[in-house]
Amino acid sequence: MGFRIEPDVFNVLPTLCIGVVVADGIDNTGTKGTAESVTRLLQEAVLQVNAKFRGTDLKTHPDIACYREAFRKLGYNPNKFPSSIEALTSRVLKGHPLPYINPIVNLVNAVSLKHSVPMGAHDLEAIGGSVSVRFSRSGKMFTPLGEVTAEEVPEGELVYAAGDEIRTRRWIWRQNDKGKVTESSSHIFFPIDGFTDINRAAVESAMDELAEHLKTLFGVETLRGVVDRDKMEMQF
Repeated sequence: MGFRIEPDVFNVLPTLCIGVVVADGIDNTGTKGTAESVTRLLQEAVLQVNAKFRGTDLKTHPDIACYREAFRKLGYNPNKFPSSIEALTSRVLKGHPLPYINPIVNLVNAVSLKHSVPMGAHDLEAIGGSVSVRFSRSGKMFTPLGEVTAEEVPEGELVYAAGDEIRTRRWIWRQNDKGKVTESSSHIFFPIDGFTDINRAAVESAMDELAEHLKTLFGVETLRGVVDRDKMEMQF
């Protein structure tokens, strides 16, 4: 089992880098006091976002604009399909409360907001195989998070995939319902997307903070690494 960025992805996004954190043995039920601790972290992150972005044009802020430019290079309209970090940040700035999902999802949202980087969380037991970032092949289906109806993914779309199964659409826009993190999830893959020439430091800081919270709050050790053009894959 491992993670890989296919080489042709760098033809479009040459400075793409993805921080990877993998943890096993997580208790995501919230029964050990983790729910309250993570909720506080999320509340702090919301305050930080409001202080950082209030009064600015979110779309032109450097932390968000780099993802919008990447979407344009991929042929996606970022106004119609905002990256996950833009959508999450925008929701906070509009004063819309973030729903309680479970401790791990809340932790991902907290760290993502604090460092202004898109982060995912995928249940490796549900995926059951290695994960890659690649361009989609024709005829593959995808079920959006929280929905039951599958949709066909056009060929050539940048996706996270596990084997032939599409895990995300339009790279970091939307995640598949299968593989979502639930209270029973214990073996989880966390990708953090960024760019070596723009915000690699933020990606690495988010990796380190996530790993520290997983250790102190959930009592698990992590495997970490950064995958980029110079190192296209890692095993876990």
